[in-house]
Amino acid sequence: MEEAWPHPPVRVERRPVDEVESRSANGPDWDRYADEYQATHGSFLGDAGFVWGPEGLTEEEAGVLGEVADRDVLEVGSGAGQCCRWVRSRGGRAVGLDLSHRQLQHSRRIDDHTGLTVPVVLGTATHLPFADGSFDVVFSSFGALQFVSDIDRAVAESARVLRPGGRYAFSITHPTRWMFPDDPGEQGLTASQPYWDRTPYVEVDDETGEVAYVEHHRTLGDWVSLLAGAGFRITRLVEPEWPEEHDRVWGGWSRTRGLLTPGTAIFAADLG
Repeated sequence: MEEAWPHPPVRVERRPVDEVESRSANGPDWDRYADEYQATHGSFLGDAGFVWGPEGLTEEEAGVLGEVADRDVLEVGSGAGQCCRWVRSRGGRAVGLDLSHRQLQHSRRIDDHTGLTVPVVLGTATHLPFADGSFDVVFSSFGALQFVSDIDRAVAESARVLRPGGRYAFSITHPTRWMFPDDPGEQGLTASQPYWDRTPYVEVDDETGEVAYVEHHRTLGDWVSLLAGAGFRITRLVEPEWPEEHDRVWGGWSRTRGLLTPGTAIFAADLG
C-alpha cells in the first residue's frame, strides 16, 4: 500500500496569473510534492526511462527526438532526470533544468544509484542559463510549459539556445482535456467548460491565502502560432492512444477516459 502524504487544504479558482506569481507558487509546490511524486511514479518512469505521458508511450517507441547519440540535449523541467539519463545511456550529452530544488536532489540520488550522472541546473524555462546555439535538441516531457505564464518567452528561449535545424519537442496535457473535470472516472467524460477558456487554473492555500499552484491552458491553435512565431516548423503532432491493457490511474488520466479521448499531445518542431 502506498503511503499517503498530507496536503494543505486549498480552494480552486480560475483567474489571471502572471509569471512571477506562477513561478513563486509552482517552485515551492514541486518541492513539497517531489517526494510523493517520485515514490508514486518512479517505477513507472524508470531511473533511466523516457516516458512521454501517462499513456506510457516511450521515446524508444515514438522516436520524436530523432538521433540523440553525440548530440547536445537539454531537458526543460527535468524533474529527477529520468529522461536525460535515458538520453545519456544512448550516447547523448543531456543536461537537465528544473525549477524545483527537491526534484534535482532526487536526480542526484538516482545518479548515485545508477552510476549515470546527469548534469543539472536550477532555473526557469523563461530564463535559460545557456549561451545561444548550445544544443541540438531541447525537450520537455510534461515539464515546465504548462506552469509558465510567459509562454512566448519560454518558447523563444528554447529557440535561442538551439542550433539552426535543432529539434524542439514537448508533451503537455492534451488541450481538449481542459473541457472536462480532472476526474479519472465517468464524471471526467462530461464537458464542463469551454475549450477556448484560457483562464489559468489556480489553487489557493486556505490557511495563508497564498497561491499554491498554477496551471495554464492553451489551445492547439495557440501552440501552432507560438511555434511558428518563434521560427519553428512543426514536423509531428502525436496523440498517444491508451493501450488496451494499461490500467494505471495517474491523476485525471485513466483507462476509462483514455480509451475515448486523448490525454496527451506531443509536439515536435525544427528550428528554421
